[in-house]
Amino acid sequence: MHDDRSLVEGRLGRVLDERVRPAVYPDSVPLEVAVWHAPGEPVPVAEGLAAVPEPIEVGARWGAPWGTSWFRVTGTVPARWAGRTVEALLDLGFDENLPGFQCEGLVYRPDGTPVKGLHPRNQWVRIGAPVEGGERVLLHVEAAANPVVLGPRPFVPTPLGDRHTAGDAPQYTLARMDLAVLDETVRQLVADLEVLGELMAELPADSQRRYDLLRAVDRALDALDLQDVNGTAARARAALTGVLAAPAAASAHRISAVGHAHIDSAWLWPLRETVRKVARTAANMTALLDDEPEFVFAMSQAQQWAWVRDHRPEVWARVKKAVAGGRFVPAGGMWVESDTNMPGSEAMARQFVHGKRFFLDEFGIENDEVWLPDTFGFAAGLPQIIRAAGSKYLLTQKISWSRTNRFPHHTFRWEGIDGTRIFTHFPPVDTYNCAMTGAEIAHAARNFRDKGVARHSLAPTGWGDGGGGTTREMVARAARLRDLEGSATVTWETPRAFFERAAAEYPEPPVWVGELYLELHRATLTSQARTKQGNRRAEHLLREAELWAATAAVRTGHAYPYEELDRLWKTVLLHQFHDILPGSSIAWVHREARRTYERIAGELEAIIGAAQRALAGRGGTPLVFNSAPHTRDGVPAGGARTPVREGATTLTPRPGGGHVLDNGLLRVGIDARGLVVSVRDLGAGRETVAPGRAASLLQLHQDLPNMWDAWDVDEFYRHTVTDLTGADEVAPGEDGASVRVVRSFGSSRVTQVLTLAPGERRLEVATEVDWHETEKFLKLAFPLDLHTERYAAETQFGHFHRPTHTNTSWEAARFEACNHRFVHLEEPGWGVAVVNDSTYGHDVTRTVRTDGDRGTTTTVRVSLLRAPRFPDPETDQGLHRFRHALVPGARVGDAVREGWRINLPPRHATGAGEVAPLVTADDDAVVLTAVKLADDGSGDVVVRCHEAHGGRARATLTAGFAVAGVTVTDLLERPLDEEPAPETDGDRITVRLRPFQLTTLRLRRAARRSRPEEGAEVIG
Repeated sequence: MHDDRSLVEGRLGRVLDERVRPAVYPDSVPLEVAVWHAPGEPVPVAEGLAAVPEPIEVGARWGAPWGTSWFRVTGTVPARWAGRTVEALLDLGFDENLPGFQCEGLVYRPDGTPVKGLHPRNQWVRIGAPVEGGERVLLHVEAAANPVVLGPRPFVPTPLGDRHTAGDAPQYTLARMDLAVLDETVRQLVADLEVLGELMAELPADSQRRYDLLRAVDRALDALDLQDVNGTAARARAALTGVLAAPAAASAHRISAVGHAHIDSAWLWPLRETVRKVARTAANMTALLDDEPEFVFAMSQAQQWAWVRDHRPEVWARVKKAVAGGRFVPAGGMWVESDTNMPGSEAMARQFVHGKRFFLDEFGIENDEVWLPDTFGFAAGLPQIIRAAGSKYLLTQKISWSRTNRFPHHTFRWEGIDGTRIFTHFPPVDTYNCAMTGAEIAHAARNFRDKGVARHSLAPTGWGDGGGGTTREMVARAARLRDLEGSATVTWETPRAFFERAAAEYPEPPVWVGELYLELHRATLTSQARTKQGNRRAEHLLREAELWAATAAVRTGHAYPYEELDRLWKTVLLHQFHDILPGSSIAWVHREARRTYERIAGELEAIIGAAQRALAGRGGTPLVFNSAPHTRDGVPAGGARTPVREGATTLTPRPGGGHVLDNGLLRVGIDARGLVVSVRDLGAGRETVAPGRAASLLQLHQDLPNMWDAWDVDEFYRHTVTDLTGADEVAPGEDGASVRVVRSFGSSRVTQVLTLAPGERRLEVATEVDWHETEKFLKLAFPLDLHTERYAAETQFGHFHRPTHTNTSWEAARFEACNHRFVHLEEPGWGVAVVNDSTYGHDVTRTVRTDGDRGTTTTVRVSLLRAPRFPDPETDQGLHRFRHALVPGARVGDAVREGWRINLPPRHATGAGEVAPLVTADDDAVVLTAVKLADDGSGDVVVRCHEAHGGRARATLTAGFAVAGVTVTDLLERPLDEEPAPETDGDRITVRLRPFQLTTLRLRRAARRSRPEEGAEVIG
C-alpha cells in the first residue's frame, strides 16, 4: 500500500494532471478564426454578427482595454468522428486562476441565438452528441477585453480602471480554438477521482473510511492503462463503484447547494459591462439547466434581470422559460444587493419595493428571502424593513471576513432596533463562490457552529462576477456528494426550500441583537465622498419631489410624475450597490456616478420647482417651503409660509485673539487659530467643549491599510496624527454671524465657515477642502465635556446605541462606524448632537483628563476624506464641501430634528399665500419619512412614518383633504390584514407606535378620479 500522503499528493495528482484530464478530449482539429474589433463602445448583436472580420491566428494578440472583439470561428466536423460527442474549445486567452476578472465571451449562432458564455473555467460549446460527421460549424463570439485590474499583485495603482486612461495596447493572446471529441467516460472518471481524492484529504488520518478510499483509488489507478486512458477509463471507474455507493451517515451535515453567480453590479468594471456579464451568465445557466435535471440556479438583483430583459431579449426569452420551469429562481427581492449601512430609511425601503415588485410583475413570484452574501455589514434598522416588505429570511456570507471576532452562530434570529426578529443564515462554507470541492464541503461541516441543535446549511455554488456561474464539473461533484460516506450530503435546492427546512429544524435559534458589524472594509463609509454626497442629496430630493408633487396633485390637480419618479428611484437604488456607494469601484464607475447624480438632481429640482409653483400661485408674498418633517421658523412641516425668525447674533473680539459669537442661546469662542475653544449653553450653564481642547479641529492621519485600499482603514492609522492648527486667515464673515478660517496643509487647502445663526441652538461648520493628498485620512474632531458610556447613531427608521468604551474585543473592533444624519451623546438631562449633510464614517472615543480635572472627554470625529490609490488612483482629488453642526443641550429628539434640517434646507419663493401641509403629525417623535401618491395610480395618498425617539408614541395625523378610509399596508402598499385600521375621525388619524416602529398608511381620498392615460392626476 502506498503511503496515503504520497498517494493523494503524488500518484493521484500526477495521473490526473498528466494523463486523465488531457484524455477528456482525445482528438481535436483546429478551427478557422477571424475577428472584427468594434470601435468604441459595444455594438448591438446584429451589428456584430454582420461585421466583416479579418483572419487571426491562434497566438495573436487582441483586445485593447475595455474593447469588444467579434470572433467568427468556422470548421467542419471530421467524418471519422461520426457517433461521437463533439465540442468546440474556445480559449480567448484565459487565466484559469482569475474567473470573472478578465476577458469573457458570449457565443451566438449565425441567426443571433445565444448559446452560452465563455469563461476561464467554462470554455466549451457543445456541437453535437452524437455528430454525424461532416457538419459545418459557424459560431460568433462577442468577446469583452476587460482588463485585469485586480492582477497578480493586487492593490497596485493602475490606469486600467478607466477607458480614458487605460491605453489601447492588446492584453490577451488568442489560445486554443479547436473542435474536439469529448470522452464522457473520462470526464466522469475525473470527477470520481477528484471527489474521492479531496474527501481522503479531509478525513482523519486513522479513519477506516480513509483507508477504504485509499485502497479503492489505488485499484482504480492500477486498472488504468496510462498509455490508453480512454480505453481503460471504464475499468478504472468500475473499481470505484463500491466506495462511491457507500451512503453517508444518518447524522451527516446536510448542505443545500444553490447554483449562484454573485455579480457585482459595478466594481472593477463599469455598469455597461455588467449588463453583458449578466447576459453571459444567464445564457450559461439556462443551458446547464437543460443538461442537468437536478440543478437549481438562483439569481438576485432585480436590476440585473431588468438589464437582460431590456438589452438581451434573446437571452431573456430563455430565462423566462427557465423561471417557469421552477429551477431558475429570482432571489433576494431587492433592486440590487445594496450597501445596507448608508442608504437612508426610504431608500432602504424602496430597494425592496422595486425589487419585489419587479419579480411579482414579471413572474408572479414573491421573495421570502433577502440575499446579500457580499454586503459589508448590516445596519440595525434592517430587520423591520425586511418584515415590512413581506420577507422572512436573510442570507449573508460577508461576516466571515471579519478580522477580529468570530461570529458565534451560523443560524440565528437577528433582532433589530424595534424588536423585529429575522431568521438569518450565514453559510459555514465561508464563500459565495463554492466550487463543491472536498475541502469546502468538509470545512462547512466542521465549521458549522450550531451542531447539536441544527445540521442544515447552504452553499452558494458557482463562479461570480462574470466567471460564468455554476459549471458542469461542480454539478458532477455535487452528484457524487449527494449521499457519500465520510462527507456531508449535498442536495440542489431553492433558497426558499432551504430556509423553510432550516426554520422548521431550528424553531428557537439564538438571538443576535443590534447591527451585524463587519470587522473589515470600514473605510467604505468614507471613500469616494462625491458618490456619497450624490446619494444623500438624491435621497432628500426624492423626498421633496414626492412630497410637493403629491401636495400639488391633491391641491391643484398638478400632474404627478409617476414614471419619472419610478425611473429616478431605480437609478438612485442602483448606485447604492455595495461597491458603488461604498466607494470601492474603479474610476470609470465613480466618474459616471458623478454625472448621473448631477442629472438626477437637475430632474428632481425641476419636479420640485414645478410642483411648488403650482402650489404657490401668482403673487408677491415671500414664502418658505419646509420639506423637513418638523416645524421650522414658524413654517409647518410639509407646508409653506412667510418665515418668522427672532433674535440676533453678535460678533465681538475675543480677549487674547479670535472672535466670540453670541445669539443669546449659545456663546461660541473661536481663538486666534480659528479653532472653537468654547461653546457655552447659556440656558443650561454648560460648557460643551472639553477643557483645554478645541472643536472643529481638522486632523490628518497617514492611511495605508495592509490591503483593500479603498475598502479598509486599519486601526494603526491612529498611531500618527497631525492637528491642522496653522491658519492662513481668521476673519469675521460678512453676515455678522460667522467666522471664516483658511488653512493650508500638504498640497491642499481648506476653508471653514463657523456660523451661529440668530435664534438657533447650533453652531454650523461648513468645510470646503481642495484635496490633493495621497494615502491620507482627514477627520473633523469635536472633543466634548461629556461622560457617557454609550452614544446614539442614526440608522434606518431610528437610531441605536454603541459603547464609547472598549471593554471587549467586539467593542474595540468598532473603531470606525456608520451614522446617518446624527450622532447623539448624553448625560442625564443634557446632551450634544453632531449632525451632518453628507458624511457617514465616524469614531467616538473616551479619555480621562490628566491635567488635574478628573472629568472625561468624549470625542466625536467625523470622517471627511481619504486618498486611497486602488482601484481608483485619483480617489477624491479636487474640491469638496461638507456641512456639519454642533448642537449643545440636545435631547435625542433635537438630534433627529436638526439632522433633517441640515439635509433639507428651506426653499424660498414668492406666491399668493401660505400652503397648508398635505399631512401633519402632532408629535415630533412621529416622523413622516414619505408622503406620496400610491404607486398604482389610484390617487390614494401614502404616508410612511416611524417613532424616532426610541419610546412609545401616540400621535394624530391630520390630512389636508377629505379621507374616505385608511388602510395599514406593507412597503409595497398592499393591505396588511393582520394590522387593524387606525382610529379615524374625519381627516384625523390616530397612530400608536412602539419604539422605532415603522408603519405605512394608505389614505383613500373621498373625491378623485383615477389618473388619465397621459399620467396627470385630476381631482373630481
